[in-house]
Amino acid sequence: MKLGIVGLPNVGKSTLFNAITNAGAESANYPFCTIDPNVGVVAVPDARLDWLSEFYQPKKTTPAVIEFVDIAGLVKGASKGAGLGNKFLANIRECSAIVHVVRCFDDENIMHVVENTNLNVPVDPMGDIDAIDLELIMADVEMVERRIKKAETAAKGDKKFLQEVELFSRLRDWLNDGNSARSFECDEDEKAVIATSELLSLKPVIYAANLDEDGFAAPDGVEYYQQVAQRAAKEGAQVIPVCAKLEAEIAELDGDEKAMFLEDLGIAESGLDRLIKASYALLGLISFLTAGEDECRAWTITRGTKAPQAAGKIHTDFERGFIRAEVVNFEDLKATGSMNAAKEKGLVRSEGKDYVMNDGDIVLFRFNV
Repeated sequence: MKLGIVGLPNVGKSTLFNAITNAGAESANYPFCTIDPNVGVVAVPDARLDWLSEFYQPKKTTPAVIEFVDIAGLVKGASKGAGLGNKFLANIRECSAIVHVVRCFDDENIMHVVENTNLNVPVDPMGDIDAIDLELIMADVEMVERRIKKAETAAKGDKKFLQEVELFSRLRDWLNDGNSARSFECDEDEKAVIATSELLSLKPVIYAANLDEDGFAAPDGVEYYQQVAQRAAKEGAQVIPVCAKLEAEIAELDGDEKAMFLEDLGIAESGLDRLIKASYALLGLISFLTAGEDECRAWTITRGTKAPQAAGKIHTDFERGFIRAEVVNFEDLKATGSMNAAKEKGLVRSEGKDYVMNDGDIVLFRFNV
């Protein structure tokens, strides 16, 4: 899974990226300090995998991972080449979802840039969101126009493409009214067709509301945060409060120090943990696990995936020669204390090709190629 972190310049985007990936992307109080997209791969925290690793003492423990891409700050006009332009819109196209960092605090020492990179303007979360959305939408209009022309050409030889012309013409009009592709109403078959067009404004969004330390301690009392939360609810998007400055401090601590620091702040989990949970929920992802003396590993799949396709995540031969899956739920294994005890209690099940995987399943796949 790849998440693209976007936002206007100086909203705390690269500071947050540095904190959650420790990748060292340059961070400075001026626009466009991130010239090339920075990429960081982050292990997904999973207490179940930690327990299995402690239990089996394997030669290797491999967590699931998320790839974060820090995309240079966009400004108004980016879809027409302003700022750093279309190059960075293309980077967003490769991502599964967008993490939109929105500034939700005032600080006269940090420029708030929307269009003119030399002009400091008042903080305005809704205006910032609209500015980014509009650039994605305008870039999508160009993509849709090309799709319409392609379908019109194809329709000269096959009339079935006229349906595609009609669908994308409706979508173009919707986008031209300033609406995102995510909010375009159509049936499931039409959604499947639109999904082939790689539109930017079709991607699911997580709003990371960047607060100062006081605001982060009580985000519900911050008007800026409330505006973003209401916007997210309206769009069916996710929103998480973060404090990029605090996340940077947390990133410098080891496990025990980190836990103490979070406890002192009255925070149950770091911004990274909350961001990962929001990402999994938004994209409908779950994890299953494999465990043994050689390796304990977490695997990410889409909710609703059946056992053979889950086996294929490990190796294509597993899916091709799938016989059955021997499955035990993590909580059952932990409660009984061993695989043999779980088997004696009838908690290890033999599942066939139609079995739909559950989050936390520990699986041994049987196959024959």
